Amino acid sequence: MERYNFKNTEEKWQEYWDKEKTFSVKIEKNKKKFYCLEMFPYPSGKIHMGHVRNYTIGDVLARYKSLQGYNVLHPMGWDSFGMPAENAARQNNLSPKDWTESNIETMKTQLKRLGLSIDWDREISTCSADYYKHQQEFFLELYDKGLVYRKENYVNWDPVDKTVLANEQVIDGKGWRSGATVERRKLNQWFFNITKFSNELLEGLNSLDEWPEKVKIMQKNWIGKSFGCEISFQIESDKNIKEIKCYTTRPDTLFGMSFLALSVDHPISELYSNDPNFIKFKEECSKTGTTEEAIAQAEKIGFKTDLIAINPLDNNIKVPVYFANFVLMDYGLGAVFGCPAHDQRDFDFAKKYKLPIIEVVSKEGKAIKNLKEAYTGEGKLINSDFLNGLSVDQAKKTIVKKIEENKLGLKKTLYRLKDWGISRQRFWGCPIPIIYLKDGSIVPVDKSELPIKLPDDVDLN
Repeated sequence: MERYNFKNTEEKWQEYWDKEKTFSVKIEKNKKKFYCLEMFPYPSGKIHMGHVRNYTIGDVLARYKSLQGYNVLHPMGWDSFGMPAENAARQNNLSPKDWTESNIETMKTQLKRLGLSIDWDREISTCSADYYKHQQEFFLELYDKGLVYRKENYVNWDPVDKTVLANEQVIDGKGWRSGATVERRKLNQWFFNITKFSNELLEGLNSLDEWPEKVKIMQKNWIGKSFGCEISFQIESDKNIKEIKCYTTRPDTLFGMSFLALSVDHPISELYSNDPNFIKFKEECSKTGTTEEAIAQAEKIGFKTDLIAINPLDNNIKVPVYFANFVLMDYGLGAVFGCPAHDQRDFDFAKKYKLPIIEVVSKEGKAIKNLKEAYTGEGKLINSDFLNGLSVDQAKKTIVKKIEENKLGLKKTLYRLKDWGISRQRFWGCPIPIIYLKDGSIVPVDKSELPIKLPDDVDLN
């Protein structure tokens, strides 16, 4: 983990460390090279052979670099907040603080016996108020700059551990620790506004010359920049609904549209909030979870509304509007038009509800009867009026131009990247330095009052 091997002057290094105020590193005139290894275990109770293996490797590196003339920084940190410690403390009828500090002492004693070259004078622990007061100050800086905010959003909820799970902690629709089926639940959350930097993050990948290519591709897909357009669909209804807007990356398939699908969280859902059938449908959707994996694997289900959507390219093409469990509100506009012949998700949905499947892109230039699955490859446009014979790319450009000229929508760029939810639903973690007033408003804690500490006596049940 060669972290700090910069080729700067001695003065620059001194300026860097003074600014950071994280470690006080002595700059020796005869040592202009620096090397840092960081150890950051979770204090589970006792060290195991995995710890011994990794820390022995680190120790060898630290000693080797020291002999080479490097100024070596070899600190110890404890990743000591989190749900596992809270659960273990509750099971053992102890406070998480006592449980964690006892584990740290045990593991520290064991590691010292190994004779590792760890600098114990530079030991930190994330559950120490001396440490997390800096996190709180950092949070307030972000809050002041509008880079952290609060809103209601759907999350993965583990009904056994009673906590929010990241998408990576949901395996086959179940919580990674409890094995319980994960539910969708709407909670008030704090978020980092990372989507503000979507394009910077994407372009920054080009400068990471030493990163493995497969990792950069994963990051690129995670950020997920897509080019498409926003389209307005006129609606026929006895309700006060005039239009529904959709975002799509495949405007070339508009003539293959056979339904329009909405997220159950779409504002239009308010019109059906008293419909017992819709309420039941929404409860069923909540069992799907929020991960793309869970949605992809779940059976596609829908609730048919009394709304009719009109194809903007041909007013004679009118299709039903559904609420569907595979449409998410936090991507695009929470609405998609379904083209079953060229999207497998739409294909499965159309088969289930016996909707038309109209092929509009053909590899061979002619339609195939009784498609067995959606065709998502390149080809020529068919069954598409003025688009017939064009390639997919040509058709996209033609459609977007026509839609913009007729004021039916506009060209748009979206990102899959979502703002980073950082809230805890449990006790044992860094307190967020915000005061919640009775009238619902919030006030940031003054920095002079930091750290805001966790209470020592709390009933974890």
